[in-house]
Amino acid sequence: MALSEKPSERPYRGVFPVAPTVFHDDGRLDLDGQKRAVDFMIEAGSHGICILANFSEQFVLGDDERELIMRTVLDHIAGRVPVIVTTTHFSSDICAARSRRAQDAGAAMVMVMPPYHGATIRVPEIGIYDFFRKVSDAIDIPIMIQDAPVAGTPLSAPFLARMAREIPNVAYFKIEVAGAAAKLRDLLSLGGDAIEGPWDGEEAITLIPDLDAGATGAMTGGGYPDGIRQIIDPYMAGNREDAAAAYERWLPLINYENRQCGLIACKVLMKEGGVIASEAVRHPIQPLHPETRKGLIEVARRLDPLVLRWGL
Repeated sequence: MALSEKPSERPYRGVFPVAPTVFHDDGRLDLDGQKRAVDFMIEAGSHGICILANFSEQFVLGDDERELIMRTVLDHIAGRVPVIVTTTHFSSDICAARSRRAQDAGAAMVMVMPPYHGATIRVPEIGIYDFFRKVSDAIDIPIMIQDAPVAGTPLSAPFLARMAREIPNVAYFKIEVAGAAAKLRDLLSLGGDAIEGPWDGEEAITLIPDLDAGATGAMTGGGYPDGIRQIIDPYMAGNREDAAAAYERWLPLINYENRQCGLIACKVLMKEGGVIASEAVRHPIQPLHPETRKGLIEVARRLDPLVLRWGL
């Protein structure tokens, strides 16, 4: 199953990393840096880009800042690759309105988590179903359901498959929970052709098992799309052995990002390679400990990713 030569055409497949939100050292948005970040990500081989996700620090942004980032990125990318806009909100109406604005601004897809708030406020399946139906009714572009532990909301494969069959725009699924490969297999078995995009998540730490299960896309951190391409491209071309060998090479960096650094890893790599001027995160998120940062760069340099050379 080769990747499409035209990534702007559905079904969307391949590497769709999450873009960081770029700040100045004082916490203000750095829109020039934001543009450089997505330029790098495209040049590094991204088939598409996701913005305003959790790895974009969407939870430290004001509504006006979200709109500014969305329009800045979509205008700057100008159709070079498809852009997924995260529009998650607890309110059905607010999420639907955000999704409509994203579509009107040029988004190819929206990504949405099920409604949740804090550690205890959840809604039952009937509320989740109606939530996604309301969002779907507001737009004409596909919805990716983000099945992530942070939501604390169990989404069974039968329930996800039902929504794919019954809600017109629910077609993509980013599976980030434990046992992702098994869930992807169940989802594809139950949903059939209604599952347009079964995707891997969580920084590609389970990428090969997820590809074996039928995943057709990977949403990773934005620091090394070129490395993830070295895994996905041969796999999709039918060469699993080369893909597995590449996965083994890149797994130490994937693991270091996933287990030691989290969302700041991408910014550190981009800062080190001159892509952006600051790796600042917004308080109360904390910067990396100097030794953790040193370890990340050390692991990355062994692989010579483009990010460490792009801006120098």
